[in-house]
Amino acid sequence: MGVQGLTTYVEGKGHFLHNVKFRDSRLVIDGCSLYFRLYFSYSLDQQHGGDYDAFSCLLTQFLSALAACNIQPYVVLDGGMDPSDKKFATLRQRLQSKIKEADNISHGRNGSVLPILTRDVFVQVLVQRGVPLFQCPAEADWEIACLARQWNCPVLTNDSDFYIFDLPGGYLPFSYFQWANLNGKASHRYISARCYTTNGLCRWFGGMNRELLPLCAVLSGNDYGAPKDAETLISMLDVSEFATGGRGKGKVPTSRIEGILFWLSSFSSPAEALEEVSRLMGEDDGRSKRGQKGGLSSQLWAGMQEYNIKSQSSLAHWFSGSKATPGGRTSGLTQLPECLSQAAAQGLLAPLVLDTLVMHRVLLMPQVENSKLASSHSSARGIRQAVYGMLLHRGQDNVALGRGGNVQLLRGPGRVQAQEMRVQGNISQGMRGGRGQGRRGRGSGQGSGAFNLPTQQGINVGFSIDQACGAASAPACVEEYDRLDLNLKKNQVEVHPPRSPINLETLDQAPVAVRLGALLEVLGSNESVLAPVPFHLKLAVAVTGFWLREVTPKPPQPHLQALLLGMVYGELTWNNQPGATHSQHGVPQLNWGAERNVWAVLDRQRVRPGERRGMDVVAAHGFSQWQACLWSAMCLNQLLLLPLPQPQLSWLFCGTLVHGLLRSLKGGHTADSLLAGGSLSGQLYYTLLDAVINCSAKADSSSSTTGSRRRGRGRGRGKRGRRGGGRGARGGGQGSTEDINNRFALLMSEEDSDDD
Repeated sequence: MGVQGLTTYVEGKGHFLHNVKFRDSRLVIDGCSLYFRLYFSYSLDQQHGGDYDAFSCLLTQFLSALAACNIQPYVVLDGGMDPSDKKFATLRQRLQSKIKEADNISHGRNGSVLPILTRDVFVQVLVQRGVPLFQCPAEADWEIACLARQWNCPVLTNDSDFYIFDLPGGYLPFSYFQWANLNGKASHRYISARCYTTNGLCRWFGGMNRELLPLCAVLSGNDYGAPKDAETLISMLDVSEFATGGRGKGKVPTSRIEGILFWLSSFSSPAEALEEVSRLMGEDDGRSKRGQKGGLSSQLWAGMQEYNIKSQSSLAHWFSGSKATPGGRTSGLTQLPECLSQAAAQGLLAPLVLDTLVMHRVLLMPQVENSKLASSHSSARGIRQAVYGMLLHRGQDNVALGRGGNVQLLRGPGRVQAQEMRVQGNISQGMRGGRGQGRRGRGSGQGSGAFNLPTQQGINVGFSIDQACGAASAPACVEEYDRLDLNLKKNQVEVHPPRSPINLETLDQAPVAVRLGALLEVLGSNESVLAPVPFHLKLAVAVTGFWLREVTPKPPQPHLQALLLGMVYGELTWNNQPGATHSQHGVPQLNWGAERNVWAVLDRQRVRPGERRGMDVVAAHGFSQWQACLWSAMCLNQLLLLPLPQPQLSWLFCGTLVHGLLRSLKGGHTADSLLAGGSLSGQLYYTLLDAVINCSAKADSSSSTTGSRRRGRGRGRGKRGRRGGGRGARGGGQGSTEDINNRFALLMSEEDSDDD
């Protein structure tokens, strides 16, 4: 969230913050605030799609600094969207703004857009370092505040709402948290920081009751927005009165928010202040002068509850080692099958999954790309449709009648029988969308149509009975919000579950082979093609084959070569980390001196900060499409409980390196010349290249992610793939450049003829 103008006001008045030497303490960290702040504050790459290796190193340094000061971090992440929809307008505005900023960056102008895999890198590093982590189903602020209050420890964030929460341990604004410059002797290291508590602010306003601060936040306008009549109320208040009367006597307001605080300081309690609001607004029995139900005082009181943290934290038990998914405001996670509930709570299930289940709505993050072309996310729509299909083709018996005859989603373990609804007769056929799968049951209630959704209690999804009947006869859809030119557009995307019989309720009991089959079906690949690829790179290779086959415009060969050379570089980096055993990553130990030389040659190709060369927008768009495909495929892989390991993103893609390698390839260098002397590097490169081309040429002709026209092309590619020759003849790949180039050219020429 965030309160308009509050950070500027508090930080502009230095006396509200006091210096601390922070050490030997628990620290509750707002995870989303941390990764945004780290990425943007240290000038990491945005223009070329992100430098995930640099971000990983920076985050590791941050965690090491905490450890050196005996600070134990507990990270809490936002999950999906707020089911109440109160913040949706704000989210759309931000997304629209990011579309414009991404376009600015693509033209060399200023902007701020987080690369789309940053959150995944963040979670991977935390898991590898053993940092306690919890992902909330929606907004995390309230859970963060409750946990910090119960533990009497500070919160590290950059969210102005924490100037409102009453936290005995205080709030440490990230902008004053000097973690990169440790102080003190080795055994007594500390981080210089500045700490805020509500006591200091309230003392400044004559000992104002701390319980009035939430009313200031709601009147000022947070991310949920101020009530409509709040401006009317504020316009009725004379700022000059704040300076001459009440507890604010003698102090002249310097800002709108200070004026509101002066006014509030004249009341002894929220009830007294709200009574005055009712008087000023002429409310009678909960109605304003305009006759609106729930007058302003009632709306303000409801908004204030967002800051009520007197209850015990549901996360304290989780962080103590409990395997049970927390209840309280996080109980939506318990409505997932247990295996997925645990994955979501651990941050190992993408927020997209929660948004799809709860809201049937997904917001797609903008990337730096060519805004004149279709959004890069459109290239991965088929993968996301499979995710949506798995989640929403589960039956319907968790739908009940809400007030006024509306359909309402239940929260909690209770279920109602779909027979109570007039839509029951059409659900099983209608939700399958005419894809010829109506005869096959899905979910644990194949006969009765079981449908479990994690929701917040009493959230009305806005469908009347008649609307539900109509919806049941049409294919299930998810609302996707994505870029169209420079505007945010809502698209209705039909769900397409994999053909593989996957029961979400018993997913953890499904054999790995079944779950892997569903994943590879969607990606248009198969196990035999991926067999030579190191296990931890199989998903990345399958995704790259999907990208090469599906995206428009078709990626040129140098783009593919640059991506794979970047993967080789990542493998060399990973295998040279302190303590790494080379064989554990699928690369046998050999002449690592020669391999380090290859690493150095590749590293020199990076686009360096400050270079004045213009950006290659064509390349940026292609690599953004690849990232969109990888992000969507990782969501599907998570939903299927990881039949393939997630790729180590820190070493898989580095935007400045890949763009620099592409520039070198276009400038006359060959992949062989860049890999000269590294027999292992060359062998790995050609193994990846061969597998990618085979993946792209052997699409499953009946894949559910492709249309009839694409299926026709897939059959031709299957024959073409068999003409390509066996991998065993390549002998490490060093002599196969011409063969690979010829096969790539054949692939591209036949694709072009298919499109004509």
